[in-house]
Amino acid sequence: MLRRYSVHILLILAGGLITWLAYEEMVSLYVLSVLMFMGINVILSASLNLVNGYMGEFSCGHAGFMCVGAYVSSLLGVWLFAKDKVFGPPVLDPDLAIYAFPVVILAGGIAAALAGLLVAIPSYKTRGDYLAIITIAANYIIISTIENIGAIGGSRGFMGMKRVLNAMEDVVYLPWMVIWVFAFTVFTIWLLRRYVSSTFGKGVSAICQDEVAAEIMSVNTNKIKTISFMVSSGLAGVAGGLFAFVVGYVNPGSFNILKSTEALVMVYLGGMGSLSGSVLSAILFTLLLEALRPLQIIKWIVIPLLLIVLMQFRPEGILGNKELGDVFPWLKRFYRFK
Repeated sequence: MLRRYSVHILLILAGGLITWLAYEEMVSLYVLSVLMFMGINVILSASLNLVNGYMGEFSCGHAGFMCVGAYVSSLLGVWLFAKDKVFGPPVLDPDLAIYAFPVVILAGGIAAALAGLLVAIPSYKTRGDYLAIITIAANYIIISTIENIGAIGGSRGFMGMKRVLNAMEDVVYLPWMVIWVFAFTVFTIWLLRRYVSSTFGKGVSAICQDEVAAEIMSVNTNKIKTISFMVSSGLAGVAGGLFAFVVGYVNPGSFNILKSTEALVMVYLGGMGSLSGSVLSAILFTLLLEALRPLQIIKWIVIPLLLIVLMQFRPEGILGNKELGDVFPWLKRFYRFK
């Protein structure tokens, strides 16, 4: 029984330890920020891997959906719970922010999932390079649209999310963003694991292998593509909402093609079709970004160069299409991955 729930126990202990260290201020704000960005990158990488890895498509504009989630969650949170000069008095009691915050983040995810239809519908008849062009175009359409809406700051960006966090801390003083990032990261991994291992998720792998053969075998490819793209973009929106509240400021320029490139690098670094690889690559990539931060813009020469080296010597990534349980079989005693 203990072995069966060992993963759950370890996750609870890890989350409790991080929360306690943050509450007691035993770790610096910089370290906490890096840990939170790790969680956000795990969500971003794993969500894109659903489309590019498991389904075999080629999406290159994932940051656009992250942008939608960031703005919807930020605007909704500030409008409901923060005293802001733009929206006036809060619509609801700020004390309720502590309970409604997950709903605010999920609302951003739902909005991003709806925006994912921009990609899902054209994907019915396009693949490969053509789909990549469509997703890049969707990324620029989203950014350009937000930049031209002056009511939400336009190209200047939008802020005020820290007031929502302050409202939560006034009720119960805890490192709420650390808690929520950890919780949504675990939720994302659990959701994707259940999705790809389900009977419906087997259709995703069938599309990756041969879409025509999948249709012959009565797989509803259009339905699977639509749901998979919406799940992927919705989780990217969740990552965007968390990113906005962690930083306290959101700007359309933060979600340009460079951000989409970061997501692609993490997916290919970890391995296509490997959920464990997405988690591992997101952690390593976040640490790499921090290590290369002193190089400033030069890091965008070093990182693509590392990707080229990776494609030359290990094109399948760190884990390929395998999970940690396949590389280390003894781990299967502690969890099951069908």
